[in-house]
Amino acid sequence: MKQKINLLYSWFVWLVTFFLPDISFTMRFRGWMYSLAMPESGKNFQVSSGARLYGLNKISVGDDVYIATNVVINAGEEVVLGSEVMIGIGAIIVSGNHSLLNGSYRFGSLKREPILVHRGSWISANVVLVSGSEIPKSSLIAANSVVTKKLKISGVYAGAPAELKSRD
Repeated sequence: MKQKINLLYSWFVWLVTFFLPDISFTMRFRGWMYSLAMPESGKNFQVSSGARLYGLNKISVGDDVYIATNVVINAGEEVVLGSEVMIGIGAIIVSGNHSLLNGSYRFGSLKREPILVHRGSWISANVVLVSGSEIPKSSLIAANSVVTKKLKISGVYAGAPAELKSRD
């Protein structure tokens, strides 16, 4: 029941703020509304109008976090966005994965693992972070990349699956 109320609240925030322009004040207001259902939220949390956040009770954000339009965060397990993190247009963050059962993924059990994005990182446009992903501090994940594991070294990552391209 608590999960359904949380989902309805997320939908409500999206519905009543969707028509507001994406300027700093309204994006902070939208972030504040979402943060009311989150376990932890820092100051200056900004969310663009087209972003969809599900599982607010498992999403934590630090200070100065920005989530762009058309981002989807589906937090079946903990999702932590450290301070000064930017999530680019169309990024998808999903902390659950399906498993194979009798030759089909349709009815396999859901495997959930936390996702951590450390301080100062930038998740570019159309990046996918799957369950168990971890992004080191001050890292850049290039556009259209897929992160499938815990990345160990700060730097620039690109590809599917994402690989280290350069160190900063």
